Amino acid sequence: MSTCATASRDLSEPLAGTAAPASTWLLVEQPGPWGTEALTASRLDPAVGRALERAAEGTGVRVALIRRPGRHADLHTGARHRVFVAHTRPGGSWIRTTALDDPARLLGLDLAALGAGDPGGLTLRPHEPHQPHEPHDPAAWEEYTGDPLVLVCTNGKRDRCCALLGRPLAGELTASGVHSTWEITHIGGHRFSPTLVVLPYGYTYGRATAQGVKDVIEALRHGRVVTDGCRGRSAWERPGQAAELAVRELTGEDGADALTVVRTEGEAPVWSVTVAHRDGRAWRVSVAQLAAAPPRPESCGLPLGSPARMEVVGIRTARRPAHGVRAMAAGRL
Repeated sequence: MSTCATASRDLSEPLAGTAAPASTWLLVEQPGPWGTEALTASRLDPAVGRALERAAEGTGVRVALIRRPGRHADLHTGARHRVFVAHTRPGGSWIRTTALDDPARLLGLDLAALGAGDPGGLTLRPHEPHQPHEPHDPAAWEEYTGDPLVLVCTNGKRDRCCALLGRPLAGELTASGVHSTWEITHIGGHRFSPTLVVLPYGYTYGRATAQGVKDVIEALRHGRVVTDGCRGRSAWERPGQAAELAVRELTGEDGADALTVVRTEGEAPVWSVTVAHRDGRAWRVSVAQLAAAPPRPESCGLPLGSPARMEVVGIRTARRPAHGVRAMAAGRL
């Protein structure tokens, strides 16, 4: 039976510029089944999920649920929720983690500060008088120093491709020793399944294989990025993602933090994106938004459509913008 991922692959749909924009990710462990809108359709208190979703609007923070891969993922086991907050900007990426009995305490987070990369936003809502205190509270957040987190999209209620292709990949990675693997609810782009995001760098990949993911992790251990199968860095909006990858292809630069999108001008369907290298070089990249043809399903069960794709139509060297010019803020897909 045909799927949206099969159609996308058969049409050789480009991957660049398709990652979900997010400067910072807030990941909350929630075992058990996930509905289509997982934050409000899972064993997480829907009021908490809804409040986190509302609080994140306009901050650059993307909230998602995670769970460990395996056949026990649907069992309601354990009351503790592992939480990760990961900031993805080049040169300033970080991950902090904690474990909570009550995810409602996350409503104390300053999501605007976290979206801007300030760990000072890692506050927790005070305990209710009738609730037990968390261990080590209030200094509950710890720096995460393990391998890059690998978050594989597996929410079959959102799109069956994520379950059919994502869950086997997550299981294979875990079985082969990639212990930093988690399943995640939704990162956009079902038709590129299996798809995943690697944190704290925020690089997103599509049509992934277990060996390809291992290559990505090994490269990132040495501060390098693999561009094969890369959809873009979530720190940037989609035009910036396409522009950064185009500069990498042009120059062969693979340093994960070597390039920064420092300015994006214009609006759909044409943008001018300035990408700067840490050595002082800069490029002006022209990016156009085009309708993908022929029509294809953007997600299983949806009618045929023409999803927007980013196409780089020109690159030229440019003067580096003045110090202090800020990158285009990341939003939500």
